Amino acid sequence: MKIQIKRVYEDPSPKDGKRILVDRLWPRGISKEAVKIDLWLKEISPSNELRKWYGHDPEHWQEFKNRYFKELKSNPEGVAKLKASLDQSVITFLYSAKNTDYNNAVALKEFLSG
Repeated sequence: MKIQIKRVYEDPSPKDGKRILVDRLWPRGISKEAVKIDLWLKEISPSNELRKWYGHDPEHWQEFKNRYFKELKSNPEGVAKLKASLDQSVITFLYSAKNTDYNNAVALKEFLSG
């Protein structure tokens, strides 16, 4: 299985495979029809408290990942649901953050590979 990461605002592609939105909040300014998601897993996204604390500040990246991984480890049902959905050869995690290197989709992929 291959996990890709893509901004939700990029055009969908057949190469995306199964498209999973991994944000807690629906992306601004885009309709559900335009996104073409297969699954929205709010329950495995960072908590509102963590999301607000992080604020997409790259200087907080390592601590954000540590806190997010702790949240994921304390949510075995959500993680199990995510793993059960990884049933295709290509999966694309969709996120809305502007930063392509430091976002929850990148952290989630790292969590699953670790």
